[in-house]
Amino acid sequence: MYTGIAETSGEVTAVESAGEGRRIQIRADIFDDIEAGDSICVSGVCLTAETVTDGAISCFAAAETLERSWFSDLESGDHVNLERPLQPDDRMGGHIVEGHVEASGEILDISELEEGWDFVISKPSGLDSYIVEKGYITIEGMSLTVTDVDADRFSVTIIPETHNRSNLSEKDEGDNVNLETDVVARYVEGMVQKS
Repeated sequence: MYTGIAETSGEVTAVESAGEGRRIQIRADIFDDIEAGDSICVSGVCLTAETVTDGAISCFAAAETLERSWFSDLESGDHVNLERPLQPDDRMGGHIVEGHVEASGEILDISELEEGWDFVISKPSGLDSYIVEKGYITIEGMSLTVTDVDADRFSVTIIPETHNRSNLSEKDEGDNVNLETDVVARYVEGMVQKS
């Protein structure tokens, strides 16, 4: 489990096909306490470190992950947001993030504001009921607040700290971002449907 507060962004140093999946190597300065078998949130995708060597980890992204995320287009040199798992004594700074990406959305517009950026993102079908104004959304592994919702799109405001710390500073209109809706909303819907 994660909080949606990206610690840093790491550089993808290698991507190789591996059966129906892909093996991804990432270099960053936060892997000193990561061991093989540990989970890490990579731009919103919970992956397992297979190997850890000299400040880099190697992870495997399965076919299911490639279908739901933009990782089928991931290339060496790309940057990904990173967060280590939540520990019992950590602060819960964002919201509960599972790292189970549901879909990717296309960035339709980026508008610079006086203090930040407004990102307009396409709303994938099937996620409509979970994307609500002032509700949580995880974008690229980061806990953000939805500021506006239309039939086929939604908006979030990115503050300078988040922009500078994450890979969103490198994203352009037309790029895709990984999305995970609020797990609490999904559980509530599931309970209501059963009753």
